[in-house]
Amino acid sequence: MKKILIICLSIVVMSACTDLTELNVDTKNPQEVSGASLFANSTKELVDFMSSTNVNVNNFRLWSQYWAQTTYADESNYDIIGRNVNGRAWNTLYATVIRDAREAKTAIVANSLLTDEQKRNQSAMCEIIEVFAFHVLVDIFGDIPYTSALGDDVTPAYDNDTDIYTDLLSRLATASSDLNGDSNMGSADLIYGGNIDAWKMFANSLRLRLAIRIADANPSAGQSNAEAAIAGGVFSSSADDFELAYQSGTPNTNPLWEDLVQSGRSDFIAANTLGDYMNLLDDPRRTAYFSGPVDSVGGIVGGAYGDNNSFNTSSQPGAVLKDPTFAGTLLDYTEVAFLLADAAERGYAGAGTAEDNYNAGIESSMTEWGVDATATATYLARADVAYSSAPGDWKQKIAKQKWMAMYNRGFEGWSTYRLYDAPVLNIAVQAGIPTPTRYTYPVTEFSLNGENVAAAISAIGGDNLDTKVFWDVN
Repeated sequence: MKKILIICLSIVVMSACTDLTELNVDTKNPQEVSGASLFANSTKELVDFMSSTNVNVNNFRLWSQYWAQTTYADESNYDIIGRNVNGRAWNTLYATVIRDAREAKTAIVANSLLTDEQKRNQSAMCEIIEVFAFHVLVDIFGDIPYTSALGDDVTPAYDNDTDIYTDLLSRLATASSDLNGDSNMGSADLIYGGNIDAWKMFANSLRLRLAIRIADANPSAGQSNAEAAIAGGVFSSSADDFELAYQSGTPNTNPLWEDLVQSGRSDFIAANTLGDYMNLLDDPRRTAYFSGPVDSVGGIVGGAYGDNNSFNTSSQPGAVLKDPTFAGTLLDYTEVAFLLADAAERGYAGAGTAEDNYNAGIESSMTEWGVDATATATYLARADVAYSSAPGDWKQKIAKQKWMAMYNRGFEGWSTYRLYDAPVLNIAVQAGIPTPTRYTYPVTEFSLNGENVAAAISAIGGDNLDTKVFWDVN
C-alpha cells in the first residue's frame, strides 16, 4: 500500500508548509508496503526458486538425475561455483523469501485495520513460508545462520542444523495451532485464497515431511512429530496440494517455460538414469514426462548423465512442462502418501498401511500426469512394482517410486535419494563422482563472515560436497 505524500506545489502553499523535509521524499516509490503484498511476494519467490531449472539458479533437477545436459555439462558434474549457484540459493532464500516473510509479519501486526484473529492467522501463514525456506536452507547446506539471521548482527553465527530443525518443527506446531477463523488475506494468498483450513493442512504436511527427514537421526522426535502432524490433518487428496497457478504472460509464467521455451535454448534432455528405470518398468508416465525421440519399443532415449549429449536424438522435456501456466508445486498429496507409507513402516499411529499409501502415491502421480486408471492398475500389478513383490527392502521400494513421482520437484527427488540412499544414481561421466549430499557454502560468506563460516565448517566436518546434513545418516 503506497503512502501518498502531498507536496506543496505553489509558492503560496509552500509558504504555509512547515515541514520542508517532505520535498525530499520520492513520491514515485512506496514508502510502506502492505503485509499482504510482502507475503504474496515471499510466496511467489519461493515457488519460483523451487520450480526453476535455470542453471544459474537451481540445479536440483540435474542433481536428481531426471535430466542431463547437451552443450554444457558443468552443473551435471556438480560445479556450483562457476555460476554462483550456491550463492544465489543463499541470497534468494535469505534476502528475498525470509526477509519478505518477516517484514510481512511486522506490517501485519502493525495494521490497525486487522482484527487480532486476522493478525494471528496472517502471521501464522507468513511463519509457515519462513519455516519452509529455512528447512530448504538446512537441507542444502547443513549448519546455517538462524537465530541471528537477518538481524542487527551483520556477521551472524551459524546454528547447528539439528537444533534448527527442532525449532522449525516447534514453529510449525504453533502455526498449525494458531490457524483458526478468518484470515482476511484473500487474493494476496496466491495458493489458497485465504483458506485457513488449507493452510493448517499444509503446515501439518510440512511437519510430516520434516518428521520423516529426522526419523533415522532422532527416532523419538520423528515419531512424535509425525503422529501429531497426522492427527492434526495432512493432505488427503490432490485438491489440497500447495501449488501456484502461473499465468500465460510474463512476468508471471512458470520459470520452466522461461528456460525451456522463451530462452530458445535446447539445454536439457532426459537423463539415462531416470529413463532406464522408467523403461525397465514400462512406466506409462514416460510420454508425459518426455517427448521427442523414443527407442524402437517406445522407450525414453536418455543422455549419459554428466556428459555432453545430442538434443535432437534424445528424449526431451514433455509438452506439459513447456506450458507457461503449468503450476509450481512445493508439496502435494503424492508426496504425503509416500511419507505416510514410510510412517506406517515405522509403526506410527494414524499412518494406515504402507502398501495402501504406497499405492495411493503412485495412483496420485499417475493421475497428475494424465495416465488413465487402466494403465495405472496394470502398472501396480507388475511384480517389480507391487509393494509385496517389488525388489529391495521397504525403504528402497518407497524411495524408487517416490523419486520417480517427484520428477517435477528436483529438490525433493534429491532429498529422497539422500534420505534413503536409493535408488542407485549414476556416477557423473566427466566429474567421475557420485551425487553430492550438500552444497558448499557461498564464496561471499568467506569474505563477509569468515570467522563464523570457518566455525561452521569445523562443526559439520568440512565444507565438502559429500559432507552430510544431520538427518542423512544412512
